[in-house]
Amino acid sequence: MLEIRNARKDFECGNVMKRTVLDHLSLHLDDGEFVTIIGSNGAGKSTLFNAICGTFLLDEGSIRLDEMNMTMMPEHRRARYIGRVFQDPMRGTAPNMTVEENLSLAHSRSTANPLSFAPTRQEKALFRDRLSEFGMQLEDRMKTKVGLLSGGQRQAVTLLMCTIVTPRLLLLDEHTAALDPGAAAKVMEITRKIVSDGHLTTMMITHNMSAALTTGTRTLMMENGKILFDLSGEQRANMTTETLLDLYSTTTHAKFDNDRMLFEKAGHA
Repeated sequence: MLEIRNARKDFECGNVMKRTVLDHLSLHLDDGEFVTIIGSNGAGKSTLFNAICGTFLLDEGSIRLDEMNMTMMPEHRRARYIGRVFQDPMRGTAPNMTVEENLSLAHSRSTANPLSFAPTRQEKALFRDRLSEFGMQLEDRMKTKVGLLSGGQRQAVTLLMCTIVTPRLLLLDEHTAALDPGAAAKVMEITRKIVSDGHLTTMMITHNMSAALTTGTRTLMMENGKILFDLSGEQRANMTTETLLDLYSTTTHAKFDNDRMLFEKAGHA
């Protein structure tokens, strides 16, 4: 369960350039919810993720994850409970270490030997089994340095690293946006399986409105550091990209402004 209450964050404080990037935002997620987040550039989507991860502390408000008050918790401690996959396939892994070593390092969070990258025989078998489920032949490349993998393969490894020890919250920060359409579709297929099998509480930022309305069970639209719409149930099921844009224009009296494609196929988040 994630509970954000009255979250506010200002940047450039103390001068005329002060800007509120989170504007008294409140949000509740139940265990196992899969929420997609959309919004124009600068709406506050990644800033919200940074606040949850502890990249900065809030100026006002609170963040709780399950029974933990994380509001003042440092970033490295939050990382024990939160998995995050970034847009850039080069982030989240050690490129000069092998697939096996990267996975071992991630798995060591659950063992008595943190930061260990020498896997046991049992761990190797676990990694091979999990990788084989992806259908990308990664189980045969466990000795390959991650930096030599394709972007889609690397994101698949990063997803497994973030979930090999079940996180309390999984954050997907436009994690397919830098991939070609085929790789993006495959990574989304893997994402849905991991989230469903692990019953993971998940938040996914995407620039693709169609994917946002068909992935998970709930969609948030952000604008100016606030949640403009919170769509679920029948309302979400009956929503199309066109009707959502109409709703946005009617509510804000402005045209949705984004420099990315909004109408791609749902499989390409």
